[in-house]
Amino acid sequence: MQKQLIFETVHEPEPGPKWQRLFDLHWPAYERWYLSETERERPSYLACYNALNRHMPELIPTYRQLCDLSGGSDLSSRLLSLYRPPAYITGCSQAAFADAQANVLVRNYDYPPELCEGTILSTCWNGRRVIAMSDCLVGVLDGINESGLSVSLAFGGRKAVGDGFGAPIILRYILEFCDTTPEAAEVLARVPTHMAYNITVTDARKRYVTAMIAPDRPASIKRIPVATNHQKRIEWYAHALASETLIRERQLSILVGDPATTKERLIAAFAAPPLFRTDYRRGLGTIYTAAYYPNEGIAQYHWPGGKSLDLSFDHFEETSVDIRYDIRARVSG
Repeated sequence: MQKQLIFETVHEPEPGPKWQRLFDLHWPAYERWYLSETERERPSYLACYNALNRHMPELIPTYRQLCDLSGGSDLSSRLLSLYRPPAYITGCSQAAFADAQANVLVRNYDYPPELCEGTILSTCWNGRRVIAMSDCLVGVLDGINESGLSVSLAFGGRKAVGDGFGAPIILRYILEFCDTTPEAAEVLARVPTHMAYNITVTDARKRYVTAMIAPDRPASIKRIPVATNHQKRIEWYAHALASETLIRERQLSILVGDPATTKERLIAAFAAPPLFRTDYRRGLGTIYTAAYYPNEGIAQYHWPGGKSLDLSFDHFEETSVDIRYDIRARVSG
């Protein structure tokens, strides 16, 4: 059995009818997800607005625009804050690679295909151009801004859930308002998250960090170039075993530490086991590979079957890419 997912590239500098169309397309699924727990589990609109205003106030004008475009309903406005959303789990592998010839952030996004939004947005919502893989309509799974700052997220492999934001909106905030890795690190240290995530960041000066953030302890931000799905040690053994987080971390560490590794070799490794995974039945198959080049302002996407797309701030073509995933396949590696 195959699962189809159509990826779409959308260029709209300011929020407008294109974003509104995407909202109308995806809202029924997001509404079901947001209410997958009882509505009482979700914070009120006032709590969502106050949390955004306290932790990411610069985002408020954009948030208001998106709420208006979505119709201004209470429920959609609460979801668009991504404050204390339902818990969700991904896989993912990511690596920042910098040497004399290269500077690139590469990641695999491992998730159920039917739950991936599949939208690559080119925007300039706050005076800074951003190309990013959209999530939850307002958030970012991975992306780059015109200063070269590049980010990606991976689930942190812990069951803790608490008072904070979904990581995608934190990444959106970083791309909208930060230019450098130190600025991004400051945001990751202070903005609360509702779940454990590993966020890898790199910039045009080849400075990189991985931030291990969680709702129940301070962020650990270190100059580590690779991240998979655990934080320092294994805490959720069933997920670690299913996702092969240690195997993937070791593979990435060997690659980035090998003087013979080039950016081409690194990207190719993401297309093969153990980094590339086919366990779509358990929601841990690789949906896409993204490569971001901070110095060139290029975003590159690769999919199973050999399809790829090169985008940049100077050349962003609106198009679509039809991808089929074999959900009968068993886990690789």
